[in-house]
Amino acid sequence: MVKLRLKRCGRKQQAVYRIVAIDVRSRREGRDLRKVGFYDPIKNQTYLNVPAILYFLEKGAQPTRTVYDILRKAELFKEKERILS
Repeated sequence: MVKLRLKRCGRKQQAVYRIVAIDVRSRREGRDLRKVGFYDPIKNQTYLNVPAILYFLEKGAQPTRTVYDILRKAELFKEKERILS
């Protein structure tokens, strides 16, 4: 099973996260299938590769709760509904 989850990067006390598609059995810092976004909680910046995220969601990937909240704030699910309609 594939999940969309955060992968920690950056220095001590200055964490930034990559949003990656990764196998459930892998560690947090394990090998990812594909990088699909970037999240910086300090600067409150987000970059999302929307076509890649939609591809993995269509294939059955499950986002973690935190990634789901990031995608919801970016209104990705409204865009997904608009594309499917």
